[in-house]
Amino acid sequence: MVNVRPLNDELQKKAIKELNEDPERIPKDLETFREWIKKSPHIKCFDDDQFLINFLRGCKFSMERVKQKFDLYHTLKTHIPELTRNRDPLDEKVLGAIRQAVGIPLPHTDGPDGPRYFLVRPGNYNPSEYSITDIIKVSTMINDLMMLEDDNFVIAGSIGILDFTGTSMSHFLQFNPTFIKQMTMIQQDANPIRQKGSHFVNMPSIALTVFNIFQSFTNEKNKKRVFVHGHDMESLYKSIPRKLLPKEYGGEAGTIEEIAKDVEKRLIARRDFFLEDEKFGVDEKKRVGRPKNPESLFGIEGSFRQLAID
Repeated sequence: MVNVRPLNDELQKKAIKELNEDPERIPKDLETFREWIKKSPHIKCFDDDQFLINFLRGCKFSMERVKQKFDLYHTLKTHIPELTRNRDPLDEKVLGAIRQAVGIPLPHTDGPDGPRYFLVRPGNYNPSEYSITDIIKVSTMINDLMMLEDDNFVIAGSIGILDFTGTSMSHFLQFNPTFIKQMTMIQQDANPIRQKGSHFVNMPSIALTVFNIFQSFTNEKNKKRVFVHGHDMESLYKSIPRKLLPKEYGGEAGTIEEIAKDVEKRLIARRDFFLEDEKFGVDEKKRVGRPKNPESLFGIEGSFRQLAID
């Protein structure tokens, strides 16, 4: 008996049409996936049906792509511990970063098979109290939460709305090229979620350096899904249904505070998951073939260089 949440009719049709999902083959596909995991002794992972099917769907049921993404997902979990370890939502530092509400999933989708929208406000955290590492760690937690709970997120994908209001030089000086590459690898290469678009608003000129570095690590498909609206909110509304946005943006989705409190509550409710997740990743000593290390993954040898922003 396969333990996978049933989909609504619209999402099921989308999964069949866009992700090559065959509901009758799911038990066999999961069995094949598990057999490969058993033959990959270096990978330590959750192996419940709901977790595994996220990767099958995210890779359109191509086992070769599943193997690559699943391996990289767990490899980065081990080799970027500052972003993927110590994610207890009740830890004082982690909880404080959660409450900065830098990135929050919006509660409504545009129809039963619509993608999940995320509002990201990089200027919302205090860079003298929190680092970008603290903030991105929380974003990995929210990503995992949504993979656990949100079928729209997994099947229809996600769309980001990045509002740079309030950002300062202090925020951007926390970035360096290696960290940007790590973030891109986590989000683009290891994450089984379809990135359907990113919309930038109120981006200051000092953000251009960071933006260009992100673009240099972004594949061509995702580059075409980046839209810069300047300070023109009306331009954004042509792409994003206004009613789905929080009240502060003229929408009907509740206040940002209400949405953020709900996300915090859901993260805390999944505390056992995040604590158990600490033991998963890879053991390079057991990897068949050449072991991975930070240099081979990120092209670095130790120290990071900070961005040079004029």
